Amino acid sequence: MKYSKTLALICSIFLFNVSCTLNNKEKPDETVRKLLPDAPLEVTVAPLKTIDFEHELVSNGKIAARTVAELKFKTSEVISQIFVRNGSQVKRGELIATLDTYSLSTRVKQAKDALDRATLEYQDVLIGQGYKLDELENVPADIINLAKIKSGLNTAQTQYEIANHDLYQASLVAPIDGTIANLFAKTNTLSYPSEVFCNIIDTRSLEVQFTVLENELGYIKTGDEVKITPFSIPDLTVGGKVTEINPWVNENGMVKVRASVTYNSRLVEGMNVRVSAFRSAGKQWVVPKSAVVLRTGKQVVFVMSDGKANWNYVQTGLENATEYTITSETLKEGDMIITSGNINLAHESPVKVLNEEATEK
Repeated sequence: MKYSKTLALICSIFLFNVSCTLNNKEKPDETVRKLLPDAPLEVTVAPLKTIDFEHELVSNGKIAARTVAELKFKTSEVISQIFVRNGSQVKRGELIATLDTYSLSTRVKQAKDALDRATLEYQDVLIGQGYKLDELENVPADIINLAKIKSGLNTAQTQYEIANHDLYQASLVAPIDGTIANLFAKTNTLSYPSEVFCNIIDTRSLEVQFTVLENELGYIKTGDEVKITPFSIPDLTVGGKVTEINPWVNENGMVKVRASVTYNSRLVEGMNVRVSAFRSAGKQWVVPKSAVVLRTGKQVVFVMSDGKANWNYVQTGLENATEYTITSETLKEGDMIITSGNINLAHESPVKVLNEEATEK
């Protein structure tokens, strides 16, 4: 009896499990069922057109002023006054600094006395030769020269002119309009003729110096437009034009280029900048860089047709910051190029266009 009851219990449990399994097969999991259909991926599209393409050549460079004046004192004297500071705006002829002129003025007086004595000696020499001072125009040139040498008049005249020049140079005057830079001297200290007292930078004549690769020379010429963006001020962009291309390739395969820069008060000498040179490359097929993706190591552009994405292998040519030119013939004018949402696309993936107005153009 015990054996029969046990066998009956086992059979009941077995039948219950079979029933549960059959019921589960008849009702598949709802979550799995919902994941099976492929939902169309959302994309944006744009028609492939032939447009004028601006090739962009990018390089790094430095801002420099075309006109920079170096100011130096000619003598070593105590600096009496400084009227400017770094960053001061000055006009041509404006006083920058002065030296103490006591010793310089004394040298002028001494030189003037020596000149007067030499003049008297010169006159005595001529009188001794039998000439009258009011008839010097009749004295032969060789006699005049001999009298000047014997009296020391030439030397005295030179020393007097030097002393006057040194006194005049005791005042530094701005030779150009511009901004004061590299001024580190202080009053009541000695000036040094071998050192630059300060620089004056003409900030209204700025230029940028940059380099391009030898194989990029064909994409740049004088007169091309450039845009300059300082690395320290990324929100600032100023324009300019290529003014000079040095016809020399250095040992690194680089060529130096200069371009004028539109004046902006935020630009300073020596500033590091990003330079973009632009030149029209004529009519080209152009697509956004976002439209080109890699598949199996090759460049692919997806074209939307009948609600599906079809991939096409392409070859790109020139480029700028945002676009490529297409040089292959796998596409045709008017193809609806998928410009975004293409990262996870496969061939013939269903897609849904977000910018419907693009398909109507």
